[in-house]
Amino acid sequence: MEYHFSDNVSSLKPSAIREILKYTSVPGYIPFAAGNPAPEAIPSEAVAKIAEEIMASSPIEALQYSVTEGYTPLRDYLKSYLLKKHSIGKDFDNLIITSGAQQAISLTAMVLCNVGDSVICEDPSFIGSLNAFRAFGLNLVGVKNETDGMNIEALEKALKETKNARFIYTIPTFQNPSGTSMSLEKRKAVYALAKKYGVMILEDNPYSDTRFAGEELPTIKSFDEDGIVIYAGTFSKVISPGLRVGYCLAPAEVISKMTVCKQTADVHSGILNQMICHKFMTETDYESHLDRNRKIYREKCSLMTKLLDEKLSKWLKYEKPDGGLFIWCQLPENTDMPAFCKAAVDNKVAVVPGNAFSVDTSYIGNCIRLNYSTPTDEQIITGMELLSKTAEEFFK
Repeated sequence: MEYHFSDNVSSLKPSAIREILKYTSVPGYIPFAAGNPAPEAIPSEAVAKIAEEIMASSPIEALQYSVTEGYTPLRDYLKSYLLKKHSIGKDFDNLIITSGAQQAISLTAMVLCNVGDSVICEDPSFIGSLNAFRAFGLNLVGVKNETDGMNIEALEKALKETKNARFIYTIPTFQNPSGTSMSLEKRKAVYALAKKYGVMILEDNPYSDTRFAGEELPTIKSFDEDGIVIYAGTFSKVISPGLRVGYCLAPAEVISKMTVCKQTADVHSGILNQMICHKFMTETDYESHLDRNRKIYREKCSLMTKLLDEKLSKWLKYEKPDGGLFIWCQLPENTDMPAFCKAAVDNKVAVVPGNAFSVDTSYIGNCIRLNYSTPTDEQIITGMELLSKTAEEFFK
């Protein structure tokens, strides 16, 4: 049978990251292309104990249908937690639990945009979000991401010139893939421009709780007095990605529309998983858990950057991140970056080609993304040796 797919789906290509991740599950390959939390950062024993307690005390509540907006105790606790920790959540806001932050991103596009509308994005940006926007038939307008965030002059130019721009998508803290963080000045400027030009902001913040150095910066949502910021968060990087529990804090009118759209997708996110997250936040020392994870990432990042400096400084340039899971490396100009990535794979090191994150799918560039959270320390050491060998052979 000949299958006829929708125009939007037909234009989508497999994620380069997912294709390269195939190698990370093959024994002997070094998984620098991954993006998972460190296995030792996942509180598996605590989660197992909590799940057992829930199934002993509230099995039907955990296994039955529930409300689309999410498990009420978790929603209520998150509202107070976000207000206390990030100063976000005005009287006009509401919160919905989503199946990871990825669903919050998709729901934003679903409720705000028509086919042919535009989204203004950092360039490069998270491929999962870019593909979600493409799947809805949206036009992506890239704004160069600098070491301190989006280029503000280019952002205003894009807002002036782009027809039907519906929202600005940004990952201001430990951006994926670059690892950079937007300065306070630029955060305020992005908010001011969104207000000036009558567009919303989707602030994606999965990594802020991984900060292991530097000064905490306020979220863009904390400036929101006008109901123009949608805030997406997740437990994927701090408890477990497999639980698929995220959340979205946004003006109540937006959340209401998201609720209707979510009902057509999955009815509600898994209640048992939401109950686990709630009990983990409220019945364990959550902040100590975050501090422990930060120590893990600080040490892993330090090990990788130390080896980058020792073994690859002739070829790779990078900015050391203060958190997150990634290091964005720049190869020499005019490098055949895809060929370099293939050479690395041939040497059993999986890295992500930087063009996988580009708004312009025809762009190649000369950057790669390395992940330090997934590999063990031994794999980081071995992987840096193999990557150095690759560079020596490739650039000779």
